[in-house]
Amino acid sequence: MGLALGVTWIARQVTQKWFADTRFSWRDVALVLVILALFAPALWLMSCLLFTVGGQQTPNFLSVAPYGALFATGLVLVRGHSPENEPAEEPALLQPRLIKRLPQGFHGTVYRLTVQDHFVNVVTSEGTFTIRSRFTDAIAEMEPVPGHCTHRSHWVTDAAIDGIEKADGKLRLRLKNGDLVPVSRKYKPMLEEDGIV
Repeated sequence: MGLALGVTWIARQVTQKWFADTRFSWRDVALVLVILALFAPALWLMSCLLFTVGGQQTPNFLSVAPYGALFATGLVLVRGHSPENEPAEEPALLQPRLIKRLPQGFHGTVYRLTVQDHFVNVVTSEGTFTIRSRFTDAIAEMEPVPGHCTHRSHWVTDAAIDGIEKADGKLRLRLKNGDLVPVSRKYKPMLEEDGIV
């Protein structure tokens, strides 16, 4: 058992050093060949010792080699695909849960949420969609997208903010789609603290 583990470790080191850029299936073939090259002589030597002690004729190397090949192939198949051999997957873009409530095939960007009675208008790059939801629940479903409440009935994504406008003593956020969203006195300090206004 120790011999098998040692041979497997050596074979893995050799294939990772010399066959690191090879496709995964070729690395498997290379691993089998390296294990076979290292294990078959050890298996043959061990067989010779056992057969000699038992008083039997020692087997030739070619009769032992297929067993080494079976062992090597079995080791490669049983070990599975280790993470270092797998190509790294690109991280999935983090989408808010609220996207699932929009029409199927939606691939746009959410700019803001606006409450209207028992509904929430979701203003996006692909138009405005109305969903039945409490405002606080809709905001919670926008995680992990960063955003701010600007008013008791308005929430905007930080990425949608294009600038600020002041007129008649009122402050508004200008969004990338041209919308102007009011900023109330209650939420202004938080927006100032976060450097939005």
